[in-house]
Amino acid sequence: MRERKFWGWGFQDQVLSKEEEESVEKRIAQNFDLNEVEALPIPLAKDIELPKAKVIPPETLKNILSDDHVERLNHAYGKSFPDVARAMLGSFPNPPDLVAFPNNQEEVVNILDWANENNIAVVPYGGGSSVCGGVETDVGDDYSAVISLDLRNLNQVLEIDKSSRAARIQAGIFGPALEEELKKSNLTLRHFPQSFEHSTLGGWIATRSGGHFATLYTHIDDFVESTTMVTPGGVIESRRLPGSGAGPSPDRMVIGSEGILGVITEAWMRLQERPKFRASCPVLFDDYEDALNATRLISQSALFPANCRLLDANEALFNGAGDGSKHLLILSFESADHDMDAWLKRSLEIASEAGGQYELPQEKKEDAHKSGASGTWRNSFIRAPYYREASVRRGIIQDTFETSITWDKGFEFIETLKERASKAIKEISGKESTVTCRLTHTYPDGLAPYFSYTAYATPSTMIDVWKNIKIATNQICVEHGGTVTHHHAVGRDHRVKGYDLQRPEGFKDMLVSAKSGVDPRSIMNPGVLIDPKGIKHKHWMED
Repeated sequence: MRERKFWGWGFQDQVLSKEEEESVEKRIAQNFDLNEVEALPIPLAKDIELPKAKVIPPETLKNILSDDHVERLNHAYGKSFPDVARAMLGSFPNPPDLVAFPNNQEEVVNILDWANENNIAVVPYGGGSSVCGGVETDVGDDYSAVISLDLRNLNQVLEIDKSSRAARIQAGIFGPALEEELKKSNLTLRHFPQSFEHSTLGGWIATRSGGHFATLYTHIDDFVESTTMVTPGGVIESRRLPGSGAGPSPDRMVIGSEGILGVITEAWMRLQERPKFRASCPVLFDDYEDALNATRLISQSALFPANCRLLDANEALFNGAGDGSKHLLILSFESADHDMDAWLKRSLEIASEAGGQYELPQEKKEDAHKSGASGTWRNSFIRAPYYREASVRRGIIQDTFETSITWDKGFEFIETLKERASKAIKEISGKESTVTCRLTHTYPDGLAPYFSYTAYATPSTMIDVWKNIKIATNQICVEHGGTVTHHHAVGRDHRVKGYDLQRPEGFKDMLVSAKSGVDPRSIMNPGVLIDPKGIKHKHWMED
C-alpha cells in the first residue's frame, strides 16, 4: 500500500513540484504585499509524540485493534483546513487510543459490544476525507477511551443483479476500486465527489455525499436501494425495494446519519450502464444575472445535463479557465443509450437566448469534456487540495463554504453572501479577500452556490483566523435562508452557528430519541450532528 499523508490530502508522493511551490509562495507575497513568507516544514511522524493509549485491547480483539503510531496519527483528523493545519503544526492532543480494522460484519459487532460494555467512544472511519470535523477523535472526557473504526477491509462487491442494475457492496470500498469492479459488468455507480479517490461508499452514504451529476442524480441518496447498519443495539437491515410507501424510510434515517447511530457495513446500490455518448460546450456571459437565468432555464427544461456548473468571472480566472471578464457556464451531457447532440443543442439555444456566447468544437472528441476551458477548470479542481497544502504550510487560508437556496432568492443571495463574507474575512484577518462563487448543482427549484476564498494569516494564527471565518460564514448562510451545507455534511464544524440554528427543535428531539434507542450509552461518534442525551459535548470551535 502507498503511504498516506497524515498531514494532508492523498499519498506521501502526491506533492507539488519545487516550481509549483515557488509559484504559490510568489503569489502569496504579491497578493498580501509581503517581503517574505514564513513556511512550516512538512512534519515527520517520528517527531510527533502522542499520549499513551488509555485502553488495552482484549485478547479476543487483539488482531483487529492497533495502537500503531502512524495509524493513530492518520485517524486523529479528517482533511478540513484546521485538520491539515493542526497536523502541520504537529498538534495531536486527542488521537484515537486504538484503531480498529474489522474484516467482516461480525467483527464490527464484536468491537461495538466491547466498546459499549467499557464506555469507549467509537468513531466510524471510511477514507478520512471529511472536511467538517466528522471523523475527529476529540470526544471529551465522558468516555474511558476512543476508537477509530476503519472499514478498509470491508471492500468487496459481493453481488451484482444485472437485470435490476444493482449491486450489493461493502461499505469500506474506495471509489476507484468500486468503479474498476463494476466495469467488468459494464456498469457504474457514476458518483464522483472531489474526494472520489480517497473516500468510500459507506462514507458517501453516511454523509449524504454530493457527486458528479450537477442535475437529477445529485446526491448519493438517489442511488441507495437498501442499507445494513450495525448499532450497539443490534443490526438493522432494510428491505431491498425500488420504492415503498410503508412509513418513514429506514434508509433515510441511515443516509446522512454520520456515524451517530451505527456503522454502515454494506448497501445495495442502483447502478447505470457506462456512458458511451457525450456532448459538451462552455458558454460565456457578460452579465452574471443573465448567466444565472440561463442556468435556471436549463435546469427547468428536463434536459438534465450531467454538468451544469456556473463559474463567476473571478472563479474562472483563479482556476485558469478565463481572463476574469466573462462568467463561464460548463455544460455536458452523457448517456449509455443515445447520442446527446440534440440535448446539447437545445441547452445552447436556451443559453444563447439568455445572453450566452459559445463556439461549438470543430470536431467531436470522446474526451471533449476534459479539454478547453472545461478541462482547465476540471484539472484545477482535482489539483486544488495539493495547492491548499502549500498555502497551509505558509499560514494562508484557502477554504470554501457551500449552501443552497431557491431560484427566487438566487442572485441577491449570492451577491449578499459574497459581500458579507468578504467584509467578515477582512475584519477577522486584517486584509482584503475576494470571495468567488461557482454553482455545483442545480435543481428545478433552486441552486447550490459554492464559495471560495483566500485569507491572510500566519502559521501561528491560522487556526483561530479560520475558526472565526467559519463561524461567520456558517451564520451568514443560515441567516439569509440557505443551508449551512449542501453536500459536505455537518460533522462538528457546521454545528456552530449553523446546523443547530437551521435544524427544527422538534426534529433534534426525534434524533436524540432515535440515537438513545439504538445507542443508549451514546458511544457512537459523540458530538456530531447532536449532543447525546445527558452529555454536553463542547467542540474546540466553541472555546
